[in-house]
Amino acid sequence: NMVTIAPERLQTIGVRFEEATRHPLARTIRTVGRVEIDERRLARVNIKFEGWIEDLRVSAIGDHVKQHQILFTIYSPDLVATQEEYLLALQGIRDLGESEFQEVARGAKNLLEATRRRFQFWDITEDHIHDLERTGTVLRTLPIHSPITGTVLKMEARAGTHVTPGTELYLIANLSQIWIMADIFEYELSLIHVGQQAKVTLSYDPETQLTGTVGFIYPTLDPQTRTAKVRFEVKNPQETLKPGMYANVNLTVPLGTQLAIPRDAVLKTGERQIVFIHHGGGTLEWRNVTLGVQTDDWVEVLEGVKEGDHIVTSANFLIDSESQ
Repeated sequence: NMVTIAPERLQTIGVRFEEATRHPLARTIRTVGRVEIDERRLARVNIKFEGWIEDLRVSAIGDHVKQHQILFTIYSPDLVATQEEYLLALQGIRDLGESEFQEVARGAKNLLEATRRRFQFWDITEDHIHDLERTGTVLRTLPIHSPITGTVLKMEARAGTHVTPGTELYLIANLSQIWIMADIFEYELSLIHVGQQAKVTLSYDPETQLTGTVGFIYPTLDPQTRTAKVRFEVKNPQETLKPGMYANVNLTVPLGTQLAIPRDAVLKTGERQIVFIHHGGGTLEWRNVTLGVQTDDWVEVLEGVKEGDHIVTSANFLIDSESQ
């Protein structure tokens, strides 16, 4: 396993040496992901009673709305009738509260409770019920509010339109935090865990750099691509990232401090991987090595090299040809 080459010749062919030492290793996983809406920040606006849209306040896809902002008002004969029933039951309780006819008073109370439950089933707010009790005034139309702050992505509401229970009138998403869905190869999955941070960049806008956090690792693997979906959660306060865009994701995983040598020091010959050890005076020894984790610049050595060995890091091929 020994080769002797004159020191002058080693210098001529550009041989360089480096001592094998322990290095902090890190593996960078690079992938491309697709920007998607954070499903936890998505709201679908519909109603649970029949009616007609009257005053349409938010009328275009792309409009930005605040939480509790009025989207539209709706006229519903059922809602008007229920408000009237509620006021009658409330007045009945007030009039019959001290009455000797307890069955009548109890009936009024039951009607009030049943009407209140109907309001609750229709998602009528407690504030509206309290206003009804306080003013005694039946509202002809009811305002429907946005449940979240966000952007209108879909809208089916039109002024004058008759709507039925369950009709989706608005789809609103808060894009201040989004998801990036990326494919990770199965051999890299063991390096990834929830909570890790990654750098997110855009190919067409290199100046934009965001930080993503691994939020979920999906439990299934695509049998064709041998990849699993990993969800990165990214704060997007300026809404720079928009659903449907593609983004570059770089995730650096620390691997601890290991005995490592430069990748260029390893010479691959068929199934073997060898390195040259310099013992001084032009005496070189080649050794088979067993390698571990590889990074962009370094490779972990499991067997064949010990700490302090002087490793040839360049011109390996020339040394190999000189030794033939």
